[in-house]
Amino acid sequence: MYQDLIAYLERIDPVLAALYATTFTWLVTAAGASFVFFFKNMNRIVLDGMLGFTGGVMVAASYWSLLSPAIEMSKGEGFVKVMPAAVGFLLGALFLFALDKTLPHLHINFKETEGIKSPWQRTTLLVLAITLHNIPEGLAVGVLFGGVAAGIPEASIAGAVTLAIGIGIQNFPEGIAVSMPLRRMGMSRRKSFMYGQSSALVEPIAGVLGAVAVTFFTPILPYALAFAAGAMIFVVVEEVIPETQQDKNTDIATLGFIGGFIVMMSLDVALG
Repeated sequence: MYQDLIAYLERIDPVLAALYATTFTWLVTAAGASFVFFFKNMNRIVLDGMLGFTGGVMVAASYWSLLSPAIEMSKGEGFVKVMPAAVGFLLGALFLFALDKTLPHLHINFKETEGIKSPWQRTTLLVLAITLHNIPEGLAVGVLFGGVAAGIPEASIAGAVTLAIGIGIQNFPEGIAVSMPLRRMGMSRRKSFMYGQSSALVEPIAGVLGAVAVTFFTPILPYALAFAAGAMIFVVVEEVIPETQQDKNTDIATLGFIGGFIVMMSLDVALG
């Protein structure tokens, strides 16, 4: 079945394939958000473990699926070869840093808002916080499919699909992490679900934009891959890991991180 999927995606336009792949990652987020129909609360230990798992997947994907191919496809030797990846990585981190400082949002623990002051409700601010996570994730999948369209040997449909699977896996707890707090605030199950799944709607948009950009501007592919990696690492260090340290579940979160890293590394090596 997996090989049939790869064969099908190889036959269609890579931009369309990017749309399909990022739609899948959005649907997995919706599946996580749907838990709100069955539970009102999520045990904090479980949530911290899942968030740790999310961080592990994102870090592993940043290297195995993004940085390593970016370095491999760059020309030259030594510092010249690594420069596109280094520049792209820095720009990706700075891009998320700028969004983090300007876009109003609220972290899951509800303790403080970030970005410019805004009269927006807490629900909107929480959804925006998770949406920040999903921009680099959708972009990462899109630029890999764009690299296939551009004929870059280091980019493959299998690698792009593997990345989409990994991101989809870690999107599941993200959907839960949005919908459950909203439900605890007294919001209806339906509205909690709608807000939870809507946080990932940006992924198909970012995926298509990334694929189109790389298709038309092939030389930017190493920079684009590293850009997505830098943005993802910024999210992990600035938000995902600190979020798991709010309670006394650091050991569970750490083990979750290790598990997520192993799963994504294994997927990339075995399938990509």
